[in-house]
Amino acid sequence: MRVRLHGLMTQRVLEWATQRLRCGESVGLASVISAQGSVPGKPGAHLAISDSGESSGTVGGAGLEMKVIAHLNEMLQESAAGELSGGRVETYQLRHEALLKTAPSESGTTPLDSLCGGVVTVSMEVLEPMPHLLLCGGGHCAKAIADASAPLGWDVSVFDVREQFADQEMWPDAIERISGDVTDFLATESGDSLMRFSNILLLGHDWKVDEMLLVAILQRIGEEKRPRIGVISSKAKWQSFKSVALSSGISEKILDSVICPIGVNIGAETPQEIAIAVLAEIIAEQKGVTAGDASWRDDLAK
Repeated sequence: MRVRLHGLMTQRVLEWATQRLRCGESVGLASVISAQGSVPGKPGAHLAISDSGESSGTVGGAGLEMKVIAHLNEMLQESAAGELSGGRVETYQLRHEALLKTAPSESGTTPLDSLCGGVVTVSMEVLEPMPHLLLCGGGHCAKAIADASAPLGWDVSVFDVREQFADQEMWPDAIERISGDVTDFLATESGDSLMRFSNILLLGHDWKVDEMLLVAILQRIGEEKRPRIGVISSKAKWQSFKSVALSSGISEKILDSVICPIGVNIGAETPQEIAIAVLAEIIAEQKGVTAGDASWRDDLAK
């Protein structure tokens, strides 16, 4: 079987993008969808960049690639701010005289100072990682959250100090099953490695375990991009957690980012109701909306 080189390059770029997504990074993807004349980037060429600044592939190099990278970075910033409304298609005119004589508004193309000639149309989009939940505590609430998230296609991993609550039999579909001492679990973890999780939910049966996890995790993450951390807790327990965290050197800014208690307030009592409340809160955060805000109904009525 013969595989075209172009197809192999596409596969490598897409595999790279998928790996970055699994690490919790957003990826800007550019694809050449049409080309006319003498142009460096042919239809099917791909370029992917992550929000950490790494990249894979090419859409032709030179001024065209610099412009595309600038557009992708703009889109990644808009996405991070919840302001991105969709993809983008740009047509670039690679002619020196076009830069001198033609304005983008007159032709619908973006002129580039190039001697190669030709016109290239590039589609651009931002790929966001699917949620990957780390459930710390493999009890009833964790199982309910995992069951409710399965139809959404989300990934789930589980940690529990009790081996039987994080084993293959209980969690056959988990991406990671981790059991053992909290210190051992986090000994090989860093802020970067924890970024593979979109959400870390502390659901343990023992408040002391949750407290140790909270402090150790917060000590490893920075104040910028990090997993979203949520705690199932009473107000009294949270005040105790907060006091211990502050005495351990955790800043108020980082502590204020922790969600406690987790879940939209729907009066949830059972594990299944709690799961729905927690997932609703995560989805609202994903969509950049305020949980419980019913203003979206106004759009339906128009």
